[in-house]
Amino acid sequence: MNMQTSPTPPQAAPANLPAVVEASTLMGKHSEIAIRHRGEIYRLRVTRNGKLILTK
Repeated sequence: MNMQTSPTPPQAAPANLPAVVEASTLMGKHSEIAIRHRGEIYRLRVTRNGKLILTK
């Protein structure tokens, strides 16, 4: 018996997922940037291992 099944279409992502921004878009050529949030300054930096660290 040769049963053929059609592939399952991909599930649509839920509308409540957060927006995705590439780190390279935020960082540009910099290894550290400052982000202002509610009057506070946060630093986002890329480590030598390529990890992101956000500090206040």
